[in-house]
Amino acid sequence: MGYISKRAIVRGFASGSAVILGCSEIGEETFIDEFVYIGYPRRDKLLRSPRKLSNLDSLSSGTRAGRGCIIRSHTVIYEDVEIGDRVEAGHYVLIREGSRIGSDSKIGSYAKLDGKVEVGSNVSIQSGAYLPHLTTIENGVFIGPGVIVTNDPYPVSRKLLGVRIKEGAIIGAGAVLIAGIEVGERAVIGAGAVVTRSIPAGMVAFGCPARIMMTREEYEEKKRMREEAGD
Repeated sequence: MGYISKRAIVRGFASGSAVILGCSEIGEETFIDEFVYIGYPRRDKLLRSPRKLSNLDSLSSGTRAGRGCIIRSHTVIYEDVEIGDRVEAGHYVLIREGSRIGSDSKIGSYAKLDGKVEVGSNVSIQSGAYLPHLTTIENGVFIGPGVIVTNDPYPVSRKLLGVRIKEGAIIGAGAVLIAGIEVGERAVIGAGAVVTRSIPAGMVAFGCPARIMMTREEYEEKKRMREEAGD
């Protein structure tokens, strides 16, 4: 059984089992699938109040999704999230409070934005990626499946350091990015790499620990030759 707050504005379509809390706003032509939860209150509010649906609604400040979005089943989006136009989320996606997602970005199934995460426009985050609090992803970035970004150089500590992935960068499947590093514009991180230091713009790094192996231009040339060679 779904629930839509009387304070919410839903201009798109919400399935019968969707839950939309607080002053949430859902844009035109946006599709909210079954068992999606939007506007879930942050942890400190839950600790202060009984966990009943009606109270959750009163606690939530809501979230906003633009027009033409697709939010697939079992996704949970906390309050105070801003989602641009034509954003797509797969199944079982988690987006925590304070996150911002730019227009035309895609988030694969089981991906976790576990804290305040900034995502630009035209970003592709593949299934199973983990992006913690303070992660920043600029426009046009590709995040491969199973990528893990970290934010604590000395777990468990009280001082977190975010990772920044700059415009047009590519992060290969299963790569691990250590807290505090920066991946430069158009840089490429190979699959399975462990990145312990910042990678300059336009460079390609892979290995454990990751080392610079070529330029982005060399990478693109290798890709072109492989594509032209066919099977």
